[in-house]
Amino acid sequence: MERYLADAKRYENGMQYERCGRSGVMLPKVSLGMWHNFGSVDPYERSREIVRFAFDHGVTHLDLANNYGPAYGSAEETLGHLMDDDLKPYRDELFISTKAGYDMWPGPYGDWGSRKYLMASLDQSLKRMHLDYVDLFYSHRYDPHTPLEETLQALVDIVRQGKALYVGISNWPLEPLKFGINYLKQHDTPLLIYQGKLNMLDKAPIEQGILQCCHEAGVGFIAFSPLAQGMLTDRYLNGIPKDSRMSKGVFLKEEMLTPELLQQLQQWNEEAQKKGESLAEMALAWILQQKGVTSVLVGASSTAQLARNLHCVEAQGPDR
Repeated sequence: MERYLADAKRYENGMQYERCGRSGVMLPKVSLGMWHNFGSVDPYERSREIVRFAFDHGVTHLDLANNYGPAYGSAEETLGHLMDDDLKPYRDELFISTKAGYDMWPGPYGDWGSRKYLMASLDQSLKRMHLDYVDLFYSHRYDPHTPLEETLQALVDIVRQGKALYVGISNWPLEPLKFGINYLKQHDTPLLIYQGKLNMLDKAPIEQGILQCCHEAGVGFIAFSPLAQGMLTDRYLNGIPKDSRMSKGVFLKEEMLTPELLQQLQQWNEEAQKKGESLAEMALAWILQQKGVTSVLVGASSTAQLARNLHCVEAQGPDR
């Protein structure tokens, strides 16, 4: 493949940007999540095509974690190859995040939230991604067994070492989140962003007060699993396709698609079609309309799928 030159009009191709809390960071309203489809089991050229397409359309934020793949670490390795092949000239235009918190390697130091694990994991991630630093490093989940001060101080020190510019928290309950916001602020490393699961079927961050807490504290919020693993698309409107995640029992179970849920999805789909939108576009637009939301993370298995989802920045969303 020829040398990559990014689209000269990449910031004029329809992407919109939102300030992340009370920081200087502007994130694209749609960010690219590399949880699936970018691992060692996936064709490199397809991953490359998707990332190129994303950047050419103003998607500057790429979101990873140490154990994304499969295999673990391989999504970061894919990004490392992309940096070498295509993206190195554009490093300062990109906002790259990674995380540590879930199981990554055997033994007591490859999981959870200890200083030992977080620092070792980030060092490994930087090597895999061929980067000197990440723009954002997350504690990927709350660790009830490690003192919060230890986890949070590790984040502070990672920034002071120059290995990350900002820090984030993902999947923490409300009270530890409040503690983390205060601790990080007191240590001159304010929390940039919270990453949580939010979609039209799962409104936990709203119901638990997490989104409001972030908004009031000047912390950004980025939503993952915005389409509920494909439930909020046209994929299941007529039952369960044989090649779907639900048919394989991967992340989705067949019993989840109750008659009541199917009826709700069909109703939302009709509402979306009346507005000239897809169900997925409407579902993504709903998230972006929530007060305090900065960006939504979408995955993609093709450029066509990504192109459709990028339309959400112009979509009306559901009726209030």
